[in-house]
Amino acid sequence: MRQFATTTFVLLIVLSGGCASVPMSSLDEDAAAKRFDVAPDKSNIYFYRDEEFGGAIAMPVALDGKVAGKTAANTYFLWIVEPGPHEITSLTENTATLKINAEAGRNHFVWQEVKMGMWTARSQLHEVSEEVGRKGVMECKRIAAQF
Repeated sequence: MRQFATTTFVLLIVLSGGCASVPMSSLDEDAAAKRFDVAPDKSNIYFYRDEEFGGAIAMPVALDGKVAGKTAANTYFLWIVEPGPHEITSLTENTATLKINAEAGRNHFVWQEVKMGMWTARSQLHEVSEEVGRKGVMECKRIAAQF
C-alpha cells in the first residue's frame, strides 16, 4: 500500500509540474493573434490550454483530421478557417472531440481542460464565450501549428 501511495504521489507531481516543450510562434505572431482580428469572410478558432496541471505532458490536437501539433501548459493555437462545420480532437488517454459551426467574421474559443487519467492525462473540450476565451488566451503563448 505504501508503494502505491508513493507511486501515486510521484505521478501527481509529474502531472502538475514540469513543462512540456512544443514549437512556439514568434512574439510578433503571438501579439498579432491577441488583437483578435478576424476577416469578414473567415472564422478564427482559438484553441487554448490555460492550466498548469499536467504541464509535463504535451497533448496532440487535430483540426478536421489533420494533426495541428501538441499543446503544453499555458499555450494556444489560432486556426483561421472557412466558415462552416469543423471538428477538433484532443488525443490524450481518451479521445475528446468537439464540433463547431464556425461563423464568418467571428472568433470561436475552445478550452482544453486537463483531467487526471489512469496512466496519463485525459482531456475534455469546451466551447466557451468570447469573454472567457479572450481571458484564457491572454494568459497563454501561441504555438506554431503544423499546417
